[in-house]
Amino acid sequence: MKELRSFTATSKFLMVSPTKVRPIADLIRNKPYIEAMAILDTVTKKGGKYLSKTVKSAAHNAMNNSGRDVDEASLYVSRVEICEGPRMKRMLPGSQGRRYILLKRMSHIKVAVAEIAPKKEAK
Repeated sequence: MKELRSFTATSKFLMVSPTKVRPIADLIRNKPYIEAMAILDTVTKKGGKYLSKTVKSAAHNAMNNSGRDVDEASLYVSRVEICEGPRMKRMLPGSQGRRYILLKRMSHIKVAVAEIAPKKEAK
């Protein structure tokens, strides 16, 4: 698909592991916006809720900041990046006076939504 212009949205410091969000991101990559939102509405995982908010934000950026009338049907999810954020370290008591370190992982989500270029008619 040839794109005209892309609009981005980011969500940072989300308390969900990037390894849990990446399989959900693979479901919506390069899909039309309406289809991607339908997929995310049916996903029951925590990362799906965060992805849904970010994709919706990118689509609203496209509709409000493009300077021209953009329809939801002409948008598709062009890029989804799930990056690792900082880790919070928490301690658990272990045997014989030791401690175990729990790593609470955070993630950053970057989504780009682009317009689908209209097809040119053959002459």
